Amino acid sequence: MATAQSMMEVQKKTRADKQRSWFEDAIFYQIYPRSFNDTNGDGVGDLGGILEKVNYLKSLGITALWLSPFFPSPMEDFGYDVSGYCDVDPIFGTLEDFDRLIRTCHSSDIKMVIDFVPNHTSQHHPWFVESRKNKTNPYADWYIWADPKPDGSVPNNWTCVTTGSAWTYVKARHQYYLHSFLSAQPDLNWRNPEVREAIFKAMRFWFERGVDGLRVDMIDFLIKDEFLRDEPDPDYRFKTSVRHMNQPQMRDIVADMHALAREYGDRVIIGEINSELSVAQTVSYYGKPGNRQMDVPFNFVLMRQPLEAAAINATLREFEELLPDHAWPNHTWGNHDVPRVATRFGVEKARLAALILLTLRGTPFLYYGDELGMEDVKLTRDQIQDPWEFRQPGRGRDPNRTPLPWTAGARNAGFSSVDPWLPVGADNEARAVDTQLGNSASLHTFYRDLIALRQATPALLKGDQKLLEAPKDVVAYERNLEGERCIVIVNLGTTPISPGSLPFGIKGCMFSTAGPEPAKHVSRVLDAGHGGIFSA
Repeated sequence: MATAQSMMEVQKKTRADKQRSWFEDAIFYQIYPRSFNDTNGDGVGDLGGILEKVNYLKSLGITALWLSPFFPSPMEDFGYDVSGYCDVDPIFGTLEDFDRLIRTCHSSDIKMVIDFVPNHTSQHHPWFVESRKNKTNPYADWYIWADPKPDGSVPNNWTCVTTGSAWTYVKARHQYYLHSFLSAQPDLNWRNPEVREAIFKAMRFWFERGVDGLRVDMIDFLIKDEFLRDEPDPDYRFKTSVRHMNQPQMRDIVADMHALAREYGDRVIIGEINSELSVAQTVSYYGKPGNRQMDVPFNFVLMRQPLEAAAINATLREFEELLPDHAWPNHTWGNHDVPRVATRFGVEKARLAALILLTLRGTPFLYYGDELGMEDVKLTRDQIQDPWEFRQPGRGRDPNRTPLPWTAGARNAGFSSVDPWLPVGADNEARAVDTQLGNSASLHTFYRDLIALRQATPALLKGDQKLLEAPKDVVAYERNLEGERCIVIVNLGTTPISPGSLPFGIKGCMFSTAGPEPAKHVSRVLDAGHGGIFSA
């Protein structure tokens, strides 16, 4: 038997049901619309394609969708460069298509959260087209402009996320504009009250259209240093920025967004914050009772970890220790910006990752295709679409944004009747939806059954959580609600363990990565690379 791993007991209590919001019990599923399902034959997924597959999502057990951008955009960053906040880009459909989609989702008991991008617009947004003309037009101060230094160089040492200076010169104004991301994405000036009002008006537009929440993109970039001073460390990373982002006034804006959402009832604000932030920085965005900021500040800490017991145990311990009592956790292994789970950990170990994600206390976020074991697709240079790859080879996100395979053997695996914007990939086609539905051994069935168990088991859905002392290379924790105890054990080592011999009071196996039949024996032996949920 491996040596015991000493762990501080960390237990968090769950609030009474009457205080819970819908998102705390939700199973979120992120859809990248371009790659989900194409119904109009242009090689790009659309809102009609999502509508067509609502029953698929319902049968999987999904209770909330997060849609990546579908707004009008020149697609220089595939929708994160917005040229209109209150419409749908024709490539995805129409507002009427969106209305049909949200009605269908709601009738299927699926909530709808949409991406919202308030830090920057497209360079082709009418606001910026006017702003760049001169210093006297009505939109002159809607973006962050600064004069050159006396030698004509950039105003300060700030860099953009995609490398290089965060400033681009416009001759017509004899000034530079700030772009924290691509030069095609100028940053809005959130110190201008007119900008705030315009963005809040756009938020209201979508709440009045029925969305259940907004996932606010890069929310910690909204306010910059008022005097645009240099970062003290010229080699700063964004987690150490003291000028470019994370300014104190930004917290007031987030609180105002939260208050605006609450005007429409139980609507949620999910905030994307810098994925490099520490746990302490991340949980600070929950705010305080009576002064809430985000309902869900995205927790990227788990996403940064290897699938190793020491790293995961340390991460879970720290997160629960620092989480405010009024806050509800959230967890994810991936999204549209990072390599896929099956690529990072391997297809077989993807089951272990899913077991952890869907049994932890907190709201889980899945990325489309994770339930199939989709992997990143290797692309040739002429297939690359993402501008990040051209600026920083190796940082491109196309490989993890490829089309979902629906039907093995069909053209483009049933995603589209024409060549898609990115290839499906042969390995992913072999994992098509139709090959996994009804297959008791498939990863899709594993996800479906695990989600169903979570939603039907109060202790897993909303119980307290306590990390347990376990053998080395093992992750173990207890979920407990009013005496109903579930023990989750994941063996990430190389030798079998005996769950029944551990001092957890195990009675039987409820669910196992080994499948339904082997689960009968898992209480006696849990093989390396397997995990289970046990009654106690």
